[in-house]
Amino acid sequence: MSRQQWARVTTLGRWLPWALTALIPLAFLAIFFVLPVFGLVSRGFHDGDTWTLSNVTAVLSSTRTWRIIRQTLLFAVSGTCCTVLLGVPGAYVLYRLRLPGQRVWRVMASVPFVLPSVVVGVAFKSLLAPNGLLGFLELDGSPVAIIAALVFFNYSVVVRTVGAFWAGLDVKQVEAARSLGASPFRAFTTVTLRALTPAIMSAAALVFLFCASAFGVVLVLGGSRYGTVETEIWYQTTALLNLPAAAALSIVQLVIVVVSLSLSNVARTHQERALRLAGRTTERSLTLTDVPALVVTVLTMGLLLVAPLATLLWRSLQTRNGFGFGNYALLATTANGSLSVSVWQAALNSLLTGAVAMLLAVTLGAAVSYLLSRRPTSIWGHALLRSLDSAFMLPLGVSAVTVGFGFLITLNRPPLDLRTSWVLIPIAQAIVALPLVVRTLLPTWRAIDPKLWEAAATLGATEGRILRTIDLPLLLRSLGLAVGFAFATSLGEFGATSFLSRPDRPTLPVVVYKLISRPGVDNLGMALAAAVVLALLTGVVMAVAELLSKGEESGW
Repeated sequence: MSRQQWARVTTLGRWLPWALTALIPLAFLAIFFVLPVFGLVSRGFHDGDTWTLSNVTAVLSSTRTWRIIRQTLLFAVSGTCCTVLLGVPGAYVLYRLRLPGQRVWRVMASVPFVLPSVVVGVAFKSLLAPNGLLGFLELDGSPVAIIAALVFFNYSVVVRTVGAFWAGLDVKQVEAARSLGASPFRAFTTVTLRALTPAIMSAAALVFLFCASAFGVVLVLGGSRYGTVETEIWYQTTALLNLPAAAALSIVQLVIVVVSLSLSNVARTHQERALRLAGRTTERSLTLTDVPALVVTVLTMGLLLVAPLATLLWRSLQTRNGFGFGNYALLATTANGSLSVSVWQAALNSLLTGAVAMLLAVTLGAAVSYLLSRRPTSIWGHALLRSLDSAFMLPLGVSAVTVGFGFLITLNRPPLDLRTSWVLIPIAQAIVALPLVVRTLLPTWRAIDPKLWEAAATLGATEGRILRTIDLPLLLRSLGLAVGFAFATSLGEFGATSFLSRPDRPTLPVVVYKLISRPGVDNLGMALAAAVVLALLTGVVMAVAELLSKGEESGW
């Protein structure tokens, strides 16, 4: 073999692992995300005989559609503003101050993000009901209830994103401003807040995306009166069987998602550049000037995070015969035939599908994050990685309802006729969890010093050996958190599962919604008890993941 041929073989051998690393996740994304979404969206441009814009035009000319779009944007903007205003003080308290039980506080702030949306909807409904703790406010079924639930979900996004960044800011500039006579407030607004702006904007863009695509809480708390694009897609599909309208609305939602993701990518790029210039500061003890931030954080976590779940637990113990565990005893039944299986069987179904989805999401997410962490030297290489990054973040904002329904209308013929297969559920859940896994693992990959790779390569180590001896041991720092996010997200996924769940194998979120939708004291009691079980499952998963994460923070 000539020297040129050997060089070509060597080059091919070096690039082949990278190609395979990218090919498998891309194929998974193409088959189980792009194809279903494109299949559903294309229905909006086809009337059954020919391609046309009439469906989209009819939807966009409807006053109902524009009312739904306005409500979606109103909830998204209001939820984002409230979350940022409450989350920034929380980021300061949990990541900048030294407090007793700080790890527990961080776990409490993180768990709501992965709680099932149905559970959160039921919890806030219990809190704001006429006989609830805050029933005197008369907010049940109001837009305020929906916005409060959105803040509940996304509070940890702001706290973790801004807090992790804040912990890395050098305090010397603040100290210099204070030494020149600036008050604590002026030093914060002119120095610290300006430095935090990239992290705040990055968190705000993500929160807006999550609020605009919220489904379960809006469905439970808003009903038919306060719908969003997400719930309208579900309503047009399940209630009216109007597939062209649902497809046209999916196009509207995709526009919102693409704009949100573009803003998020720009904000995250500025955040990463700023983070590379940051130092590492130490936590400090509580002082008098920290009291306002502490009070805001305690009230937020108490009223918005703890109170709804505590009320849910309390209401689940109230039965027709008084206070006790009667509702939990009913979980072993089928609610007088209202359910096809017992709640405990549905919980086992959720654990099984969640475990399979977690394995899929973590395996693919590790490969994707490893690929995205590389440092190409060419402009084309950087552009390619940015494109891949955006592609794998798309499931973060695209409607899970769109994905689930897209599965039914595209994966319905050989060789991918999977409509009757239970495996569709963990695949859909893995698609939803994949971006979170990537965002959790990516900072760890990028934190590895390239000099370690160069030194190992100089000593003759192959790519595989470098991966085993350098990358994987460091990856274990955040792997526990990635597993927790994937498992907990899969346990609580409701949007896609509501379409794909089979009557003989329902998951726990589907059973909770079915119970709460049926009249009767026992059905409501079972729904509350089942919601508590589901919340405990996801809470335990995330608590264990946080404790095993060794202090690593996700990059969101």
